[in-house]
Amino acid sequence: MNSPNNQVYPVIWHNNAVSLIDQTRLPNEYTFVEIHRSEDMARAIKTMIVRGAPAIGIAAAYGMYLGAREIETDKRDQFLQQLETVATMLRSTRPTAVNLFWAISRATQVAYETLGTVEDIRKALLETAQALQLEDLQTCQAIGDHGLKVLPNKPEKLTLLTHCNAGALATGGYGTALGVVRSAWREGRLNRLFADETRPRLQGAKLTTWECVQEGIPVTLITDSMAAHCMKQGLIDAVVVGADRIAANGDAANKIGTYSLALVSKAHDVPFYVAAPLSTIDFDLADGGGIPIEEREATEICHVGDTILTPTSGLDFYNPAFDVTPAELITAIMTENGVFAPADLLKARKSVIS
Repeated sequence: MNSPNNQVYPVIWHNNAVSLIDQTRLPNEYTFVEIHRSEDMARAIKTMIVRGAPAIGIAAAYGMYLGAREIETDKRDQFLQQLETVATMLRSTRPTAVNLFWAISRATQVAYETLGTVEDIRKALLETAQALQLEDLQTCQAIGDHGLKVLPNKPEKLTLLTHCNAGALATGGYGTALGVVRSAWREGRLNRLFADETRPRLQGAKLTTWECVQEGIPVTLITDSMAAHCMKQGLIDAVVVGADRIAANGDAANKIGTYSLALVSKAHDVPFYVAAPLSTIDFDLADGGGIPIEEREATEICHVGDTILTPTSGLDFYNPAFDVTPAELITAIMTENGVFAPADLLKARKSVIS
């Protein structure tokens, strides 16, 4: 359930199980799926019951604990070996979101470094997942506040545009790109949010608008192909999007359609920001050419619900879930440690180390 301030939490640890908001049923049904097993968590990530890079990472961390709970041995070496199998299964669910791998690696490291019994390791894994969730909520609030400081400084209130859903539903709560929107709304600097519908899964239409409606944030839904027209009409002051993986040079992978939106923003001199936690930055990856792009089933583009939109035979489909926006099209990257030009991401890394 929503808290009294309408805060949304997509992943909840409750009654010794994980409750996930079923995002495939929003906005028409606000329901939860209860997860007790690691295999069910992997399926929930794969089928996008839970989605958004930070939320996927949190869910995977809880999945590691659920997997640890299922392992029936008290021998440390055997336990850790079987835990690696759980980690491999969870890693295979969504290849693009780096937070997934980051969270699993953190959980695995905790398992190996925890001294004591197997039960001690299980307890440490649960505590790690809970800590990740709290950290992400605090991180998103910091991203929102840092991002607000660099939005265009205008006497009138701002109108922002976002793509896909990078809100509370995609994180531990509050959101990354939508966190910036929330901070702007809280401080009285937001006039309105324009939300791309985000084909083919319509996360903008279904999820971003739903979040805004819950909190009374003025929101206007447009199709993806309307963004250029809106910018030409002078309706958009800045674009803020999330990311699933950012390379060391600032190239950013996000939901398909983000790259074209960045090109349109550049053509109309509209600032284009990426909002993401530092855990989304893959410093081991030199540039976006090495980011794996997930391809999903054709049914996502030939169906809307149960309605078939296309010929049923003689037709090929190509359905990449993400694209990569080159760093030169990105005005700045908003993180919990400040806002950085894409070329200055190494400074962001040093801020973590220091």
